[in-house]
Amino acid sequence: MFKDEVEIQVLSGKGGDGVVHFRKEKYVPRGGPDGGDGGKGGDVILEVLPTLNTLNFRQRERFAADPGARGAKQNMVGKSGEDLIIHVPPGTVVFETQNSAPPALLGDLTEPGQQLAVCKGGRGGRGNAHFKSSINQTPRTAEKGEPGQDKQLKLELKLIADIGLIGVPNAGKSTLLSVLTNAKPKVAAYPFTTLEPNLGVAAIDEDNSVVLGDIPGLIEGAHLGAGLGFEFLRHIQRTRVLIHILDGLSEDPLADFSQINSELSLFDSHLGEKPQIVALNKIDQPEVQERLEAIKKEMKKHGVRLLSISALARTNVRELLLQAVAALANAPALEEIAPAVPVYRSEEDPREFSISREDDASWRVSGKAIERAAAMTYWEHHGSVRRFQKLMQRLGVDDVLREAGISEGQVVKISEYELEWQD
Repeated sequence: MFKDEVEIQVLSGKGGDGVVHFRKEKYVPRGGPDGGDGGKGGDVILEVLPTLNTLNFRQRERFAADPGARGAKQNMVGKSGEDLIIHVPPGTVVFETQNSAPPALLGDLTEPGQQLAVCKGGRGGRGNAHFKSSINQTPRTAEKGEPGQDKQLKLELKLIADIGLIGVPNAGKSTLLSVLTNAKPKVAAYPFTTLEPNLGVAAIDEDNSVVLGDIPGLIEGAHLGAGLGFEFLRHIQRTRVLIHILDGLSEDPLADFSQINSELSLFDSHLGEKPQIVALNKIDQPEVQERLEAIKKEMKKHGVRLLSISALARTNVRELLLQAVAALANAPALEEIAPAVPVYRSEEDPREFSISREDDASWRVSGKAIERAAAMTYWEHHGSVRRFQKLMQRLGVDDVLREAGISEGQVVKISEYELEWQD
């Protein structure tokens, strides 16, 4: 099943815990601390796999990388967690939706093998060997591993095709695609036969080929979600040249032509500027033959050079393809029409924090650095607790709490941890 939009949750691996340990060999007096560091947690990485053409993750919505391993004695560092690589098709645009309104763009993946690290694994906690000093020869202090990142992502697929086939429903786009390429789209004589975009490769000669994309039929209001157009208009953004198929049996092919181009411009103003090859289909039908010259004259008045084809009878389809290929040679490159949008993020100071009163007896401290430090603290080791208290002083949390009026015995909540305030 084709899917061009999906939301997933990704979690990078937690860093491994550092350990508190002392050398205890029989003939090594005063061996000192030798607790090793924890290993780094695995990253979550999106990677383009060119053989994929859909975002179908088979109902899987949560992806988690491996955590780092715990350190060990003799300064042994824990094993780093394996990175988790999630394969996506070319043309995948990645947004972060959690705590973002509107969603924040993380990246635009178009090239085979291109990677995007969406979640960095937590660093490993330091063992007590790092905390030895001249005044503290036996430190009972270590760090737990840094928590991994947790993100909610929205993935959108914009199919990459050199030439896009557009037109109203039942204009004959799918039939033309099947004739020009080896694609086998569903074809029938009723609107919206094409419920999902189809791709096919058309051979120009022995050495050259182009990718054609059949976009589901567009109707009036498609840019607002009418019909099927809203779901698939984004796929036209990746194409460099458009073949606009007009239904020869339509009451007013010129009105269809104008309507489709209006929908393109309303969705994205750049779409209306793409090179278009316009072709009137179904000229094998007698009633179309009778109207052909009149339709050509009317289109010419509006500056449109009209080709006449029959996809079913394969009349002039090769000439249509070659004209589109010629236009493709002069069309802007993909990087110019759909450049990767640079991601600008305001620099967040991790030392910033906020304090709020929860009730008469408790306070809440929130901030990136302070919450991370709390998660990496061994609360059962007095040395680690003292180190956390010093950090609160350096960040200015103590001073702000006193200014806010905290009193002896009240509770300070940091993430899921609760501490009792003592002066």
